[in-house]
Amino acid sequence: MSESPAALPPELLRQLCRGEDLPFTTTAELEPLGDDGAIGQQRAIDALRFGIGMTGDGYNVFALGPEGIGKFDLVRGIVAREAASRPVPNDWCYVDNFETPNRPLALSLPPGRGRTLRDDLRRMVQELRAALPAAFRRDEFQARQEEIEEEFQTQQQQSLHALRERARAQGVMLIETPTGFVFAPIDDKGEAINPLQFEQLPADRQQRIKDTVAALQDELQRSIKQFPNLYREMHDKLKALQREMAEFTVGNAIEAVRERYADLPPVDAHLQRVQADIIDNVDLFLPHAESPLSGLVQDGEKSFTRYQVNLLIDNGARRHAPVEFEDLPTHGNLIGRSEYRAQMGTLLTDFTLITAGALHRANGGFLLLDARRVLTQPYAWEALKRVLRSREIRIETLERALGLVSTATLEPEPIPLDLKVVLIGDRQLFYLLQAYDPDFGDLFKVNADFDDRVTRDPATTLEFARLFAAMTVRHRLLPLARDAVAEAVEYAARLAADAERLSIHLGSISDLLREADYLARRQAHERIERDDVRGAIAQRIQRSDRLRARSYEEIERGTMLVATSGSAIGQINGLSVIQLGNFAFGQPSRITATTRLGDGKVIDIERETELGGAFHSKGVLILSNYLAAQYARELPLSLAASLAFEQSYGMVDGDSASLAELCALLSSLAEVPIRQCLAVTGSVNQRGEVQAIGGVNEKIEGFFDVCRNRGFAPGQGVVIPAANVKHLMLRHDVVDAAQTGTFQVFAVATVDAALTLLTGIEAGSRNADGVYPEDSVNGRVQRALEHFSRRRQTFFRSERGAARPDGNGETPATVAATEQAQ
Repeated sequence: MSESPAALPPELLRQLCRGEDLPFTTTAELEPLGDDGAIGQQRAIDALRFGIGMTGDGYNVFALGPEGIGKFDLVRGIVAREAASRPVPNDWCYVDNFETPNRPLALSLPPGRGRTLRDDLRRMVQELRAALPAAFRRDEFQARQEEIEEEFQTQQQQSLHALRERARAQGVMLIETPTGFVFAPIDDKGEAINPLQFEQLPADRQQRIKDTVAALQDELQRSIKQFPNLYREMHDKLKALQREMAEFTVGNAIEAVRERYADLPPVDAHLQRVQADIIDNVDLFLPHAESPLSGLVQDGEKSFTRYQVNLLIDNGARRHAPVEFEDLPTHGNLIGRSEYRAQMGTLLTDFTLITAGALHRANGGFLLLDARRVLTQPYAWEALKRVLRSREIRIETLERALGLVSTATLEPEPIPLDLKVVLIGDRQLFYLLQAYDPDFGDLFKVNADFDDRVTRDPATTLEFARLFAAMTVRHRLLPLARDAVAEAVEYAARLAADAERLSIHLGSISDLLREADYLARRQAHERIERDDVRGAIAQRIQRSDRLRARSYEEIERGTMLVATSGSAIGQINGLSVIQLGNFAFGQPSRITATTRLGDGKVIDIERETELGGAFHSKGVLILSNYLAAQYARELPLSLAASLAFEQSYGMVDGDSASLAELCALLSSLAEVPIRQCLAVTGSVNQRGEVQAIGGVNEKIEGFFDVCRNRGFAPGQGVVIPAANVKHLMLRHDVVDAAQTGTFQVFAVATVDAALTLLTGIEAGSRNADGVYPEDSVNGRVQRALEHFSRRRQTFFRSERGAARPDGNGETPATVAATEQAQ
């Protein structure tokens, strides 16, 4: 026998947190919950500590969980405490590679010494820019330089003097002109003769003079060809003298710097390269007019930036390992970039324009990243994976990495990587990356899974009170009275949609306390009271419920057909939930069912019109099979039925209406009316058991609001699955209505219990022969289906030539009763 279930007592509709049971008056008396006291997150905390402490490749961490539960603050706090126990990492600098300028070299120095090296080299170069010109102006250097130049001039003049004397002895004079040297014949007085005089000379003498000049010209050419050799010899001597002076001057200046970095061989090697390059390019330091080889300097004066130090990472001010969070993780912001400067219409770059990325700043410590932001930035995720795989940071422009440009650019030496990356994101991203990115599992071997709710018990309630105390301190709020704490704890249970659990969505809770503080201050309260918290909740709902109010208004005006009184066959009130951002509300809907003779198919009109989702279609298929198994075990199921959400013009999904649909279908078959003062929610399985659904609080409150707007009538209420009783955290006004009997909530565990409650007729149970009681709902359904089966058999016999019965317009139920009496 299926008895009609009784209404749930009011105390089961909302599990109250009683303020008088709390061991304090206000939260000001409590010790605020510290950063280590994250409620209900011990699993995630243990995983996070393991990940950041574990050595080895790939032991990076993905912190997963819903938004708003405080993941970032908790991760940053734990990582910061771990970083405080680790040493400060080295500084990193980029310096010029004098042999290959487009491949700058990376130098690692102890913390703070990078800045010192940069300042030392800058100071040394400034000193040399003054010292080298002064050294080359010294009398000793000038005298030695003049001596070399005079030696060259002397050798040149001696060569020309000897040739001039030999020419004079042969009657020819060597004359130097602005364009070179020429030979001219001379007379007896040693004076050069002009061309007219030369023409008056005897022919044989003219010929002798021409032969002599030709021979002398050959000798002159040989002498002149020696001049470049003499010039190069002079240049080499001047260069050697210049190098000697530069080595002395530069050596004294750089030796003091080298002594300070003798314990750092890579730095010392770079200083030696700097010394050699300055000596080789000493003309850079000399004024153009004073350089003895200024004519040999090509391509103009070079920049002194080649001797600078690009201090990429300066950890001198740190006291422990770094913890970095990159808010905009673009490709360049992660791995660094080479900037450019515009000069005469051209973009130029050098090693001093290399800038650090987040990976450089966090090297030696920890880098926190928002997973979604990394994945949405072009090529940032691939760059991060490449760095973690190679364990080195290679700065490369995105254009070059993609092969979009072929121009020469910088290729800085990669910097070794030693850090832990903690990605923070939601569960969907984590599981998608696990499923579709083959590298993800190797690079992020540790997942810290943050929970979004905790078990509700006295200890947890007290922890929440301490959490509220911490929030009042952090946000400078008024303290909460214990009744306000109780109301906030109940709000956390409502957020969790479970009377036995509490939501730890800290963002929502923190916002509620701040809004309650605002209301309390407006009322000049010295502390936040229960009414302030309730007022904040009510105002939050009021700000978002425009569409809900419009929907309920249309029901009240009769535009949307939802009955809240009377009874009807094949018609029932179903309940759904509409989610609008962070606001959800229950929406009553009329569900109708029709039945007739057919081939056993139940038509889901929502599915046929492509307005039904897969879960809803699954629910309809389950109830179809329930019908066959329950009522037509030995006979073919010979009905045609249709189910529809009336006035539904959007997508319908979920199986929470399958109980209502089944009851409407059985009502149509049995021709038993359903009480319209009740609304139904719940899913069913093939055994006829009613299963839990989501949004039970919103659904009950939705039908409650519709009934209240129309004016309460006797017997109004909602039927829910018994498995959902533990989830009830209804509004106070619904609980108050249940207290007075104005509105009731019923819980059922089986389809039969729901039928008994909805029809007021016993659902009925099978006897030993498998037959239901005649006047029960199930008995009427069984007889109707048997009648359909016989009529179908008769129909098919008549199709094969057998006599067909005359239709007399009798209903299936009356015909079945007549046949059984016969």
